[in-house]
Amino acid sequence: MSIDRITRVSFPGSLVFGNGVLKQLAEDVVAQGYKAVIIMTIKPLLGQLADFVAILERNKIDVSIDTSIEQEPAFSDVKKVLQQLSAVPADAVIGIGGGSVLDVAKLVAAQLGSTQSLEEIVGKDLVKGRNKGLICVPTTAGTGSEVSPNAILVDDENQKKGIISPYLVPDKVYVDPLLTIGVPPAITAATGLDALTHCLEAYTNKFSQPFVDMYAYEGMRLIAENLEEAVHNGKNEEARYHVAMGSMLGGFCLGPVNTAAVHALSYPLGSMFHLAHGLSNALLLPYIMEYNYVASPKKYAEVAVALGCSRLATDEETARAGIERVRTLIDACGVPARLRDVEIPKEAIPKMAEDAMKITRLLVNNPREITLQDAISIFNAAY
Repeated sequence: MSIDRITRVSFPGSLVFGNGVLKQLAEDVVAQGYKAVIIMTIKPLLGQLADFVAILERNKIDVSIDTSIEQEPAFSDVKKVLQQLSAVPADAVIGIGGGSVLDVAKLVAAQLGSTQSLEEIVGKDLVKGRNKGLICVPTTAGTGSEVSPNAILVDDENQKKGIISPYLVPDKVYVDPLLTIGVPPAITAATGLDALTHCLEAYTNKFSQPFVDMYAYEGMRLIAENLEEAVHNGKNEEARYHVAMGSMLGGFCLGPVNTAAVHALSYPLGSMFHLAHGLSNALLLPYIMEYNYVASPKKYAEVAVALGCSRLATDEETARAGIERVRTLIDACGVPARLRDVEIPKEAIPKMAEDAMKITRLLVNNPREITLQDAISIFNAAY
């Protein structure tokens, strides 16, 4: 833990969590007095959102709907959306979807009416302001984007870039676990393991803080206890509720502490091979835990306990039990365990390692330093 680093937590202005809160969102948007809103979502959700849109329109709110974001967004995708929406006189942007949709909704809210280009805001604390209201509603339990100050885009060179700013934290957040019930098992598993990774990497982070540890620990506990049930019995409302809560808690970790080597090394899997972000993290998580735990055995032992393991004779033994627990959970959720299982060629490893080493903003958080050769070794172990 670092005691000489300032922790800044930017919370949403309002947070509503619970089954069925989508109905309250409609009432609140009407009460806000907005005359026009942009809804960013995906086509498969339009049926579920029909009543919500109808309530807004009955109250004379102009609604513009964008469903163009279908995968992890690139700079070109956001620019295209901004161009299409630039003439819309909206008071607020409402993002309803997974992490990609929410990330773009956050950027659209910040960029509409802004004189800053998208390239000018890449990095930390470079966004100068936001003129539009911003409301986020997650429909997957994974990214935590609804409460984080982060948005991730793929640049023209196929590298993932982060835009981090308190202006990207929404004014209002509505987390309705019922919206996750229709999410297929494979996506439930991948997004849930992504959320687990957010919590785990925050808790074991070189710059971990007790205030953030509270969210990270409880998030790990909730996800580890409920994810397998949510994957195999998606209609179990209790399991969905707890995984959604764990995911949101993981999102709170992303601003003040953020992730580390698992995310840094997973980025090339997404940019080079278009693997889903959560799956990329799951493929690497146990191998990076194995690499890291020797640098922080006490923290990794506490991770193991959060994951449901009993304390053993030493921190090192307990930490290793936690790594096995993660392997077991990944297997139980039906997620591939090795890079070769998702047809990544072994000869791509050196380039993947080179690309991962460029993600210095995350690697600096890792409890154990990772060199280029270490990254190659980790990818080989995961192969």
